[in-house]
Amino acid sequence: MRVAIPKELIAPLIVAFAMFMESMDANVIATSLPAMARDFGRDPVVIQIGVISYVVGLGIFIPICGWVADRFGARPVFQSAIGVFVAGSLLCAASLSLEMFTVARFVQGIGGAMMVPVGRIIIFRAVPRADFVRAMNYLSIPALLGPAAGPVLGGFITTYLHWRLIFVINVPFGVLGIWLARRFIVNSREPHPGRLDWLGFVLSAGGGASFLLGLSLLGGEIISQRSALVTSLCGAALIGFYILYAKRATRPLLELRFLRIPTFRTSVGGGSLFRIGLGALPFLLPLTLQEGLGMSAFRSGLITCGSAFGSLFVKWLASGVLRRFGFRSVLTYNAAFSALAIAVCGFFVPGTPTWLIWAVVLFSGFFPSLQFTALNALAYSDIGLPDIGRATSLASVVQQLSLGLGVAVGGLVVQLTHHLSGRAAFQWTDFAPAFVIIGLFSLGSIPVTRRMAADAGAEIARGRR
Repeated sequence: MRVAIPKELIAPLIVAFAMFMESMDANVIATSLPAMARDFGRDPVVIQIGVISYVVGLGIFIPICGWVADRFGARPVFQSAIGVFVAGSLLCAASLSLEMFTVARFVQGIGGAMMVPVGRIIIFRAVPRADFVRAMNYLSIPALLGPAAGPVLGGFITTYLHWRLIFVINVPFGVLGIWLARRFIVNSREPHPGRLDWLGFVLSAGGGASFLLGLSLLGGEIISQRSALVTSLCGAALIGFYILYAKRATRPLLELRFLRIPTFRTSVGGGSLFRIGLGALPFLLPLTLQEGLGMSAFRSGLITCGSAFGSLFVKWLASGVLRRFGFRSVLTYNAAFSALAIAVCGFFVPGTPTWLIWAVVLFSGFFPSLQFTALNALAYSDIGLPDIGRATSLASVVQQLSLGLGVAVGGLVVQLTHHLSGRAAFQWTDFAPAFVIIGLFSLGSIPVTRRMAADAGAEIARGRR
């Protein structure tokens, strides 16, 4: 029996397919990092640079994806993005050194930065409003399945096959995605996309990339400590120059005036502190289970996927919780619960029952996911419809760079703790301080949240139109 798919929903399915490939790749790599580090002859924590380079590539190119799609057409840009992502995957699989792997992951990030937002643009233009809710449901599938299936698949491939196959499997899916886009997606573009703020792009992209990459290189295995510090300081200086430039520019790439809006400032500013902890958790947890507790990559993946189930459960509760308690109360108290759930993950010791670890990991996904959902919704509560696109660009960049900063901070703390211990091999005690510190970042968001009005975001929380 053949099932006919409505023509207007084919494009959303194709975009969801590409997004699933990107989401799966982002989650599948976490459990494979220790094995990659051994093959590259590196300290397992230093491999963080491969994670951060992907986030940097993703974050700095998101703001220009809309302009590029309007300038060259959404379909060819979408196809090219898949091609770049697949090319980056092949480079990852062929990498013989950490330096090559870092560059390959950056290329993957560029492809992902263009693939996901441009895919959404295609849907906005191709789907009738009557079918819009169904189309967006398709896009929610990758966000739900990727974090759940990724760690298990990555752990299985790493344990029983080889980690390089993780990236090879992207190739047939990518080729199929390019063909489907060519066959079924109608090309669209805006007639006059306007002038791109190239100076703003260079300053913001160069600043964000240099700051984060320099911070992640402070371990000293790839470049010297001094060079890493100079790189990070140069990045901070470029960010400072961009802030000065954006205040005077007529239409800057990242519009900082949105930070004057209290709800947006809380979501982006206070939310950045919380997202540092959220970004570090998927990086630190597999390392703790494998390097600290001696688990295999597959067993580690079976445990770390528990956080995805906690996140999934929140999807059905978030609206009711926000409607009942409001944004300020939820963001305040849930930040404390999130901090505790994250910090407890650092105190798994050899012999801790697997069921107990899994239960803790489940809650470490539940509370942070509720916080993440509330912060994302709050960001747009007082943003006018014409400004949504530009506000999204700023929020997305800050969000990605905050997640990357979390990985860098977590890695630095683990390296420092391990160095002070004087041991050759990592033990579970090397990871505990990192979980506590990233948990404290979540607590740090509370003072920012408390400055909001008690009824901030009430219209969205109560579901009013």
